[in-house]
Amino acid sequence: MVVIKLHHHTVIQALLDVERALADVTLTAPPVSSLGDNQLAFTHKWEEREQGIQELLEAYQQIVQKTIEDTKANVDLLKQQDESIVRN
Repeated sequence: MVVIKLHHHTVIQALLDVERALADVTLTAPPVSSLGDNQLAFTHKWEEREQGIQELLEAYQQIVQKTIEDTKANVDLLKQQDESIVRN
């Protein structure tokens, strides 16, 4: 028979580490003022691309944060179920 053990504290600590790492992920957009009054098509494309990258990063961070929260809830539920089984 295979025994699977949930080390709740270890898993939660790993999730907290991931949360801290996620909070450290930043991408500072370069100031548009650094481009001056440049009206080249490339400049406009570059600005659009930078804005798109910022939006993708924000969406990614929101998705990862939601995944972390869901995983924490699932781990807590597994712990509660294990404790309930042991009591009965």
